[in-house]
Amino acid sequence: MFSYNPLWKTLIDKNMNKTQLREKIGISPTTLATMGKDEYIAMSVLDKICTELNCNINDVIEHIKE
Repeated sequence: MFSYNPLWKTLIDKNMNKTQLREKIGISPTTLATMGKDEYIAMSVLDKICTELNCNINDVIEHIKE
């Protein structure tokens, strides 16, 4: 299972909310909702997030062993 909890923490550290991120990288509210449920999103979206936040993938997503 994967979790986007690191992303939510990164956004707090960067004083940004989810809506601001969504608008800056041009993703739909549906994609953001999908991330809120820890579901699959395209690698291109992960790339946009890492580029916008100037961070590494481990600052966005983590693997949780079930």
